[in-house]
Amino acid sequence: MIVEQRDYHVITGRLNELVQLYAAEGIGLQQRYLGNLIGVFTTDIGALSTYTSMWGYDSFAEREQRRAKLQADETWKAFLGKIQPLIHTQHNRILIPTSFSPIR
Repeated sequence: MIVEQRDYHVITGRLNELVQLYAAEGIGLQQRYLGNLIGVFTTDIGALSTYTSMWGYDSFAEREQRRAKLQADETWKAFLGKIQPLIHTQHNRILIPTSFSPIR
């Protein structure tokens, strides 16, 4: 298994708007295509105004296939048009569990 961590640093004062849009329109679409949602978080200490999602995949190839299907969805493209003006920067990481990780 791999875990993809996606961090979106949101324009200051717009985090609640982004979270509400994801709750109403985005997360359902993502779950339909991406599957294994591990968790969604906001930051209380550290880099504030950050929205983080974590997704699990059996392999990098599975991730690529699932993300390609999501990116091809017209409803997703319209959703991106709503959230892109709220996002300042984005960082992605692929995490590979250790042999002793409870998530493998």
